Amino acid sequence: MRPADDTPVRVGVFGLLGSGNLGNDGSLEAVLGYLRAEHPGAVVDALCGGPEVVTARYGIPATRLHWYRGEYRTASRAGAIAAKGLGKLVDAVRTAAWVRRHDVVLVPGMGVLEATLPLRPWGFPYALFLLCASGRLLRTPVALVGVGAAAIGNRSTRALVRWSARLAAYRSYRDTPSRDAMREMGVDTARDEVYPDLAFALPTPRAESPRGAPGPPGPVCVGVMDFHGGDDDRARAGEIHRRYLDGTTRFVRALVEDGRPVRLLTGDACDAPVVAAILDAVDSPLVTAAEAASLADLMEETAAADTVVATRYHNLICALKAGTPTLALSYAAKSDALMERMGLAAYRHPAREVDADRLLEQFRALERRSAELRRTLTERNLAAARRLEHQFTALTAALFPATDHTHALREAP
Repeated sequence: MRPADDTPVRVGVFGLLGSGNLGNDGSLEAVLGYLRAEHPGAVVDALCGGPEVVTARYGIPATRLHWYRGEYRTASRAGAIAAKGLGKLVDAVRTAAWVRRHDVVLVPGMGVLEATLPLRPWGFPYALFLLCASGRLLRTPVALVGVGAAAIGNRSTRALVRWSARLAAYRSYRDTPSRDAMREMGVDTARDEVYPDLAFALPTPRAESPRGAPGPPGPVCVGVMDFHGGDDDRARAGEIHRRYLDGTTRFVRALVEDGRPVRLLTGDACDAPVVAAILDAVDSPLVTAAEAASLADLMEETAAADTVVATRYHNLICALKAGTPTLALSYAAKSDALMERMGLAAYRHPAREVDADRLLEQFRALERRSAELRRTLTERNLAAARRLEHQFTALTAALFPATDHTHALREAP
């Protein structure tokens, strides 16, 4: 389904985009930047969770991912259950029709092959399977670009994820544990590469007042999350959440008692109640909440901080990319792998068992090495940028050879 030389290549992007998760939208932004730089003639549109947001923010046409608008709400009434069931059939037709209109489909980043957060098999995993199966049947290459993966316990979810990966024409991962997880689930990963998360390709905004210089202690960014454990933790989700919230609140209170300004960050709209709970419990003018609408906003916040303590994966990325010493409240292998890649493996704390006293000790140890760690992060960020240049070159070679040939002819003397 390659277009003729004079026909613009038609590219579709797919995922839970525009749905309130800043990390997902940051991955989309990185891929759109690549397409505009390397394939400026491409005609791009999206099949996604929040089409209105994607169109307004990124200027591309977008279609709703699911026919049934209540797909991610729990169905208890007979009518809602029937509508969900019908939606599965309708989505199979809608997805195939959308795929047919494209020469290439990209799934930009995101943890599409994992269940580190609660996930139902017939929600997004089913949607991804429909996409990859349609691509194989209709000979439209589907590329999973820099995605996250993890071992999955639920048999239905695992089967859907495994088959989605097998049917994709191209796969790359954002860390080595992701590739290892897919290999363990029976996917041939011999030709799959690992690259840094796509968000490392985004521009890093300059803070108006860069931190890290000598002087009195400055602000601390604390990235919080509506954390209830993973897909296998449903039976004790409430206990995990209470422990996480209590430990994080106690840590914030300890910072305030030391006179430190604290800026609360989120990465998804669902995190707002956690912010509200901490603000209510601590009740201090030193604690404020950021209203970030993008990863660029989060990077600006973290660049202006002395130190960051964060849970959500893309909060960590923003802080590390901004070059700010960071401590991870880690809830999955992806967080551990990221911190190791960036040279901060020693500064991790389990999100499922937040111990405020131990966390404070780690925080103070991190701050004592602040200058050294800022130099380390500068070096690691440069290396990440170079690796992502290789990622985009490989993606072009795999999916856009006809476009490359056309560009070569046009640029020849």
